Amino acid sequence: MSRVPQASSTPVPVAAAKLPVHLYAGTSGWAYPTWKPEFYPAGTPAKKFLQFYGTQLTSVEVNYTFRALPTAKMLEDWLAATPPDFRFSFKAPQRITHLKRLRGCEELVAQFVSILEPVRQAGKLGLLLFQLPPNFKADAELLSTFLFLSQLHGASAPQIAFEFRHESWFSESIYTVLREHNAALCIAESDELLTPEVQTAATHTSYRLRRSQGYSVTELDAFAQRFLALAEQRDVYIYFKHEDEPTGALNAVQFLARIQAQAGKQ
Repeated sequence: MSRVPQASSTPVPVAAAKLPVHLYAGTSGWAYPTWKPEFYPAGTPAKKFLQFYGTQLTSVEVNYTFRALPTAKMLEDWLAATPPDFRFSFKAPQRITHLKRLRGCEELVAQFVSILEPVRQAGKLGLLLFQLPPNFKADAELLSTFLFLSQLHGASAPQIAFEFRHESWFSESIYTVLREHNAALCIAESDELLTPEVQTAATHTSYRLRRSQGYSVTELDAFAQRFLALAEQRDVYIYFKHEDEPTGALNAVQFLARIQAQAGKQ
């Protein structure tokens, strides 16, 4: 597939109020100077990137938390830079998913959730994404124990999703565990792997659209139809791939424009 053409001018800001309340879309990260001038206007300083991003897109997946926890000041700045309806999703620390591999990390999970409390209080907390390494094979008992001991279930739990990158996880026994704890199967699409489209959480769903060459207008139209229907039933989070090139960010802008147009016809 050919690469999605770059816009010749700054994308038109999205009118967030006209978008479905339960649909949030963006990219995995925002701090990319190489997105200028196709996404960020040429003169935009790095400290203003998130503020501009928030005028274009409705959510962001923060990969920073995979390697380090944010400070209170960082969270304060991020919250101040974004509109009221904006949502931040966060990737779980690698100590939980890659080093401890879900074993004996209840305190780490509690710390992760606690650090993000200001985001929850501001009404801007989206998903917590637990992305497992590709060599981590399925273990339904371990997954169930992790979810139970970490207390990531119940009415007050944050919305969570698991991205499995070994095909052994794609089975009914795993889906059953996820359903029991209202955890979403992250439906991820990359050049190497496609997650089955199975909805396991009653309140939310998660998509990571990672194809390296981006998506065509026809594909974005199809996404808009699918995700609008899903947003009538649950919160829908969609994150396009981040790259040095702004293809994912521009795809996300185009996608939200199509969501807005299709929502207006309903």
